[in-house]
Amino acid sequence: MSTHSGHPNALEVIGLTKIYGAGNTEVVAMRDASLTVARGEVVALLGPSGAGKSTLLTAIGLINPPSTGRIVIGGTPVMEADRALVDLRTFRRKHLGFIFQKANLIPFLNAVENVQIAMEMNDIATPEARRRAMDLLNYLGVADRARNLPEALSGGQQQRVAVARALANEPSLVLADEPTAALDSHRGRQVMELFRKVAHDRGAGVVVVTHDQRALDVFDKIYEMEDGQLRPSKFV
Repeated sequence: MSTHSGHPNALEVIGLTKIYGAGNTEVVAMRDASLTVARGEVVALLGPSGAGKSTLLTAIGLINPPSTGRIVIGGTPVMEADRALVDLRTFRRKHLGFIFQKANLIPFLNAVENVQIAMEMNDIATPEARRRAMDLLNYLGVADRARNLPEALSGGQQQRVAVARALANEPSLVLADEPTAALDSHRGRQVMELFRKVAHDRGAGVVVVTHDQRALDVFDKIYEMEDGQLRPSKFV
């Protein structure tokens, strides 16, 4: 278990707006979105397709910069409007974990190799990366599948390996985009409960974009997006 000291918040988002185009073709995809995610907190982001959830998540993930606003991750200011305050690629690799609808595992690497490669990219020596990767697979209940290629894993097992990979570099913030969409309700709930375990055990902030309202009791906070605007959810 990691210990986290200093800044209490995994994420602070202040007044994020994203505008595409200009003049007659201007589209406001996200308007003045603000939220705070504490370390150890798991937050759901609900809303219909096209509401701006992915726009917000890709802005927070330093993939698609906002037009205005400010993003602070783990106490480090990283974006001011559309201007990067850090080297985004390096910061992303070291401080953020991503999980998607599809596990996106590398098909020719086995489960433990899929996790350890994320650490090796951060210059962690192979023996240490292998040891830590096995620890994560064990933590997530799939250590017995460490030598299996992705094609030999079930959908739920693949997502567990993807979660392990997202945790490889002990991120302060984990972002998940529709991570249970391809899973049945039982497996989906297991993955959602994993996020709560990860947040509480490891002191990471976790933000999950989801349409799945079957496991909302797992979350500490729930937000909804509609027409590009973010607000606390009625499900709270």
